Amino acid sequence: MKKIINRSTDVVTQLLNGINFAYADILERVPKTGIILSKVQPQAVAVISGGGTGHEPAHSGYVGENMLAASINGPIFIPPTVAEIVQTIQLVDKGQGVLLIVKNFEADVTNFLAAEKLAQGAGHQVAHIIVNDDCSIDKETFKKRRRGVAGTVFVHKILSGAAAAGQTLKELTLLGEQVVMSLNTLGLAVAPGTLPGESAPQFQLGESEISFGIGIHGEAGYREEPISHSEKLANELINKLKSQYQLKQGSQLALLINGLGGTTALELMIFANDVRRLLELDGIDVQFKKVGNFMTSLNMAGVSLTFLEIKDPQWLTYLQLPVSAYGW
Repeated sequence: MKKIINRSTDVVTQLLNGINFAYADILERVPKTGIILSKVQPQAVAVISGGGTGHEPAHSGYVGENMLAASINGPIFIPPTVAEIVQTIQLVDKGQGVLLIVKNFEADVTNFLAAEKLAQGAGHQVAHIIVNDDCSIDKETFKKRRRGVAGTVFVHKILSGAAAAGQTLKELTLLGEQVVMSLNTLGLAVAPGTLPGESAPQFQLGESEISFGIGIHGEAGYREEPISHSEKLANELINKLKSQYQLKQGSQLALLINGLGGTTALELMIFANDVRRLLELDGIDVQFKKVGNFMTSLNMAGVSLTFLEIKDPQWLTYLQLPVSAYGW
């Protein structure tokens, strides 16, 4: 597939250098690493996150004032090394501790928790939150996959805002657990993504098919069916997400309508309008919404919908807090 790159082996380094150039006023890359640091490092708990590249603007797009102190970026769809995570903890720890926000994938969890243990052994206060907002199912076992997907961005935003407000590491950990319990995401693809330097798509999908429950690393979903109009797709995702809650008229939600990398703004806004109309019919109060590309899967075409049930009005305050991060 045609892409505007140089050598496929250099895409991550050149991506990070490009980000460093484009946003030099708010962040900086640690040379020869996948570490992106905020130029504003307050005397507060440092909230950091990371994962493989290919999800842009995640995760570097959430580094900045009132948001992440740093992101650690690995190869495409591969988490950063334990050594670079430890290095990042050392760089951002101002004495108040460091909170790791980790997406629930086996390799990510393994590396981040190993780094946490090493950093604790070196005298740092470190804790973690594992985000598992994906409510799709495995089509072989029918068990919920509970991967960390687009809802992770809301966790970044709320916990970073709370850290900026002066919450302690223990308070942030408890808050993170509450937010994750109120968070669910489900997505669909209309076309699979393709890795740089590869010609074959990451999974097979017919020209007139969609796949429900796709992953952010190019994984196929749990069900394929003929494509339908936007309103029907929105209704399917809304109904599946509503089944995870006990929502009633007047329930308050924050919404994240997320493009997966190859979806046009036109499509996203049509889908967003359908979500709005359907939730209005249910009497659901949408207190906060974001529409755009926040957690992508290279050039996969599709959309995910995230529900966060607002259990505390302070969550809205943190969601609305202005930040300098370019991806928000």
